Amino acid sequence: MNPRTRVQGGGRPVRLASAAAAALVAGLLAGNGSAAGEGGTPATLSYDCGLPSGSGHATVEVAMDLPASAEVGKPVRPGPVKVTVGLARQDLAALLPKDAEAVLSTASLAVKVSQNDQSATAMWSDLAAPSTPVPAEGDVRLVHSGPVPTVTVGGTGDVTLAAGELKLGLVTATPATGQQGAPGPVPLVCEPAAGQDLRLGTVPVPGAGSAGPSTAPGSPAPSTPADRKGRKEAGSGVTVQPRSAPAPVGKCPTVLPKGKVDISDAPVAPPGATPGEYELPGSPGCAYALGVANVSKLNGAMIINDPKHKPVTISVLAVVHSSVRSSVQPGGLYLRLDSLADLRLPDAESTFLTFGFQPVTAKVHFETGPVTISTGNVGTSVFSVISFKQSLRLYDVKVNGTPLDVGSACRTATPYKVVLNGGAKYTNVFYGGTLDGTIDIPKFSGCGANGEDLDPLFTASLSGPGNSIEMNQGTTCIPDSPNNLCPPDMPELPGSGAAKP
Repeated sequence: MNPRTRVQGGGRPVRLASAAAAALVAGLLAGNGSAAGEGGTPATLSYDCGLPSGSGHATVEVAMDLPASAEVGKPVRPGPVKVTVGLARQDLAALLPKDAEAVLSTASLAVKVSQNDQSATAMWSDLAAPSTPVPAEGDVRLVHSGPVPTVTVGGTGDVTLAAGELKLGLVTATPATGQQGAPGPVPLVCEPAAGQDLRLGTVPVPGAGSAGPSTAPGSPAPSTPADRKGRKEAGSGVTVQPRSAPAPVGKCPTVLPKGKVDISDAPVAPPGATPGEYELPGSPGCAYALGVANVSKLNGAMIINDPKHKPVTISVLAVVHSSVRSSVQPGGLYLRLDSLADLRLPDAESTFLTFGFQPVTAKVHFETGPVTISTGNVGTSVFSVISFKQSLRLYDVKVNGTPLDVGSACRTATPYKVVLNGGAKYTNVFYGGTLDGTIDIPKFSGCGANGEDLDPLFTASLSGPGNSIEMNQGTTCIPDSPNNLCPPDMPELPGSGAAKP
């Protein structure tokens, strides 16, 4: 994913390691050429971009949160992070099809990390922006987010982050097909304009027992024997690790999704002209999706596809159908891209306190029907919806450590519908994101053995409305594509605040 870099100069080591820190926030703040003096203050920079017809201009805002200070040997985690790129519509004319209605974008920003006399370049790669309508005139504002590196330093002194080269990959949707307007992403390379402060933020790293940095920015490092020994023990060199540590992936997808998309839960086109409907072959791939389900009655949570216990990938057939209406037609822009997925989750295990005091452990087997993933635009609003039907079966149940025989058919009496919404937090099927929703757990049937009926027990303990689910899908690996995003990223477990191996 991220390339390795070389040290520039000697001195204390700066080590970069990847961690997920993503959040989408809207808007491009006003101002030009302002640099971030401390964590949380956005930097707005000017960039010059190479176009086929000459040069263009971009306004780039980088916003992130940084801690007030950091410690030697402990990672500094920037986040949440957004990189908003403002491009004039006329500058995109040579890159986008004339009938482009919406554009997806990926961004890669080079960030120079410096401390004292040492520096390294971290690549903030594969930052993704959701589908964004292309106006007839004015600026297109693309808000990118995604995993960014953490920074770990081996000595004291200010750590400064500065912006460098920006690369974009633009994929457009056109009213003719609803697909991307070119065989692959259209590249756009931008360089910072001269004569501006490129700092994104500074984090002081004070010495032991010090209230501030022990060395001023850019000043020589202390050279006491103890300090030199510490530098030797800390190691040398700068490395950039992958954003995540995805599990090995074999043939992808392992199962080609079957069935038909169910668009009943996706936003419909506002009244006006009838959108064009297009059946498409789809692109086969796979992705990791992790989740947390909360059972309202038990006030407990269950991890779905636990990243610590051999998580599996879901099979995806990306973009098998599109529905498109042009912005100049009655009713305005409507774009919906539908994908199909096969979700074969591993069994989950969880512990709850029934009736508030009795510990009960159980294993849960999921049976999931075809999964529909719909993303797109209604005018300027972005939507994302994942829906499917599911049943669950309980087995290997223990009450306070004592096995409880529930039989082999203890399950929800009927399937239940799962509908998850992500809005702009779920970028698209290729780059994923987070979604959430609530479900109604049906009553249970078939629970018990030797003539004992345990259906009322499980129905009273588990069944009912208001059970929340949050899912996070990583990137989708498309092996047959030149820009295939393989292997798929292991996303962050919802609510964990840290990437999972």
